[in-house]
Amino acid sequence: MTPPLLPRKHLFDLPEGILYLDGNSLGVLPKGCAERAAHVIGQEWGKELIKAWNTADWISLPERVGSRIAALIGAPAGSVATGDTLSIKVYQALASALKMRPDRRVILSDTGNFPTDLYMASGLIETIGKDYQLKVIAPETVADAIDESVAAVMLTQVDYRTGRMHDMAALTARAHQAGAVMIWDLAHSAGAVPVELTASKAEFAVGCSYKYLNGGPGAPAFIYVRPDIVTEAQPALAGWMGHDAPFAMELGYRPALSTERFRVGTPPIVQLSILDQALNAFEGVTMADIRAASITLSQRFVAEVEAACPALVLASPRDPEGRGSQVSFAFEHGYAAIQALIDHGVIGDFRAPNIMRFGFTPLYLDEEDVVKAAAIVARVINERLYDNDQYRRVSRVT
Repeated sequence: MTPPLLPRKHLFDLPEGILYLDGNSLGVLPKGCAERAAHVIGQEWGKELIKAWNTADWISLPERVGSRIAALIGAPAGSVATGDTLSIKVYQALASALKMRPDRRVILSDTGNFPTDLYMASGLIETIGKDYQLKVIAPETVADAIDESVAAVMLTQVDYRTGRMHDMAALTARAHQAGAVMIWDLAHSAGAVPVELTASKAEFAVGCSYKYLNGGPGAPAFIYVRPDIVTEAQPALAGWMGHDAPFAMELGYRPALSTERFRVGTPPIVQLSILDQALNAFEGVTMADIRAASITLSQRFVAEVEAACPALVLASPRDPEGRGSQVSFAFEHGYAAIQALIDHGVIGDFRAPNIMRFGFTPLYLDEEDVVKAAAIVARVINERLYDNDQYRRVSRVT
């Protein structure tokens, strides 16, 4: 009998006694990553020193890793550049979008967007002036608000709190109908749900790699630029690694003729190497396979928790087609409950003001894990195990 494609627990270092439902925040350590990092540090850097840019081909690593990510988000090889942080990539995409629509002054986003995206937009407006306006509205009103005043529509596809998922194809088409540039944040999409960037015709997409891609804390971000607009898209942050010939050391900036123009500084080789290794876990499985398994797991979790915990209110869309790979419940004592769950072997996380989040990563979770986790949730809630001062003390990271 052919073994099932999922889960692939043997490819991950899973801590014993832990049910990990927080891959939507930070992925599990894939096997081989520690060894890959040790090799890069000890052998490539340690033995080859600066020669490793050529002998170990460090210089092309950002592009190679970018093309591996592209395959997971429905984009062609060469259309994704890696490096820097997601905030930087948001800034670059938005600044480029505004230059592409110089006669328009509105940036449209929604209240489901991740806060840093809105912070970066506000900072950009303060920098360039020119009476730009950041318009932030309710997610369900976005389509109707896209008009000829909008320069760029900037949305996170999957809401980080509830998992509610925007219709990428429909909203991108609406933006284009109004003549606006479309920017998608895929932080909670890449590696979790099927994404079809080429089919959507969106101009830009950005994302991080430490969640469902399992690249580790501080793993590099990525940016997608639609290939036909690459030479039109001008990065506001013009770094030497985005130059067409960085080692020509020209005093003037001449951008690369590809998405590589959106690279800024020297790439984080150790982190990129870890991410490159981590992406091996996706080989031989499709995003459709992952999505189907994710829906099965999340639906089972919702059914188990709702049957046992009437105090918890589903905050995510009930229809699994309308949410990403996470389930959120609202609970008055959500923070303390999450701390108690962690203490009892189930790791989820909390988002203010009252959201308990649980992520479902089929690469290393199965239905038995989900049932066990739901039973522990029921015990913690129904026996009020969270009602303890130690669980109410708020840590810096929630």
